[in-house]
Amino acid sequence: MTISDAPPLPALDRTAELAGIKATALAGPDERATQRQHDKGKLTARERIERLLDPDSFHEIEALRRHRATGLGLEDKRPYTDGVVTGWGTVEGRTVFVYAHDFRIFGGALGEAHAEKIHKVMDLAESAGAPLVSLNDGAGARIQEGVSALAGYGGIFQRNTRASGVIPQISVIVGPCAGGAAYSPALTDFVFMVRGTSQMFITGPDVVRAVTGEEISHNGLGGADVHAAVSGVAAFAYDDEDSCLQDVRHLLSLLPANNRETAPHEPGEDPADRRTDALTRIVPANPQQAYDIRKVVEEIADDGEYFEIQPAWAANVVCALARLDGHVTGFVANQPAHLAGVLDIHASEKAARFVQFCDAFNIPLVTLVDVPGFLPGVDQEHGGIIRHGAKLLYAYCNATVPRISLVLRKAYGGAYIVMDSRSIGADLALAWPSNEIAVMGAEGAANVIFRREIAAAADPDQMRAQKIKEYQAELMHPYYAAERGLVDDVIDPGETRTTLVAALAMLRTKYAGLPSRKHGNPPV
Repeated sequence: MTISDAPPLPALDRTAELAGIKATALAGPDERATQRQHDKGKLTARERIERLLDPDSFHEIEALRRHRATGLGLEDKRPYTDGVVTGWGTVEGRTVFVYAHDFRIFGGALGEAHAEKIHKVMDLAESAGAPLVSLNDGAGARIQEGVSALAGYGGIFQRNTRASGVIPQISVIVGPCAGGAAYSPALTDFVFMVRGTSQMFITGPDVVRAVTGEEISHNGLGGADVHAAVSGVAAFAYDDEDSCLQDVRHLLSLLPANNRETAPHEPGEDPADRRTDALTRIVPANPQQAYDIRKVVEEIADDGEYFEIQPAWAANVVCALARLDGHVTGFVANQPAHLAGVLDIHASEKAARFVQFCDAFNIPLVTLVDVPGFLPGVDQEHGGIIRHGAKLLYAYCNATVPRISLVLRKAYGGAYIVMDSRSIGADLALAWPSNEIAVMGAEGAANVIFRREIAAAADPDQMRAQKIKEYQAELMHPYYAAERGLVDDVIDPGETRTTLVAALAMLRTKYAGLPSRKHGNPPV
């Protein structure tokens, strides 16, 4: 008797059969595989999803998917899920899509069916207009499936690119992510990593040793701290998966679901008109004296809370998300505590990407300016500071979200222009009475303009000091830019929060169209 001739099972038996199959899929491989994962200090795919999403909110799709590949023993190994768990749930009640590699199955390696599951959830996220989080813990392409696996990566990259600027995309590296697999996180908005257990690299230590003779460990080549502080690939690094996933949840709470919405508004108890008199103590009057710009952001933001992006990389510029009167706002600020707050190659790249992200997702921008210029040096010039600095300039010029710049102290030369000056489209340009906006510092300017008088003077030092004072009095007084309409207002530092809240409220309905074009050609 053939299968088609066999009598159908009763409905209850079919239901029991389904329950058994689903239980098998949910359990995954044997307990030894789970224990090996835990012994490495790693959670399983489902444990990670449970910690990321609200309790009991996960809806899995294609849990019963199995590969169809044959050869090299694959036909005898066809586990459910095919090594990746996909679906959607909620974070603080808002829909989020997720996929998580299951390292216990084929080492999390990507095959054709595995890739198709990821493609499906990515398409759903884009269609539904909801964020996508990937939990990466895989051994790369499934070698036994050959080019079919590689093509699966191509489909992921294409979808990453199509969804860029449409929905927030977050990559969490919680294990190995090597070769072509590393390019998907690089295409997403934010990369989170965990120290000791996650690595990203294109070619591993063995290949590096064979090709260059260099000896290096997996973590030394592509560990969390390397990518968070040296390469800039990772935005965040954590000591454990729990704290990492909690911060992913926090970041999601600050972001809109898609590019057609605004970030969630959360009314708080911090008064919009709270004075910020502490700023006069935080920021020294002496423009040469360092201070921590993060304390300025903390004083301005609701309840002193902010979420810094890429804190360990390019520390001479601070990028952060915070709320002002309950509304999420992006802060870009020069950091005088590091390299005097100059702009260099890495700082320009970091700020440019953050500005582009905020603009894509309707997050207004506040720029806090205290910049002595671009970092001079042969390495910077040969490394392309012109091209990289232009990335930040392009990002600001192209941004249509509300933009407010505030000059705290010095703002010299081209760096003043690039840090969202009025001339490149800031909606409002503000300044404190301590501002010094000029082509360069008074000492350097006096040495250039009055070099002959200084050289011919009986006392060159006295003459230099006199000319510096003259230059400061004529071209660097706090109201010079305001008198020429390049600064909209010079404000009391104690009124900074009140002024910014009122200005952002006025700009909330801003509309600024761009010329009709396929896309621009930024200096990438």
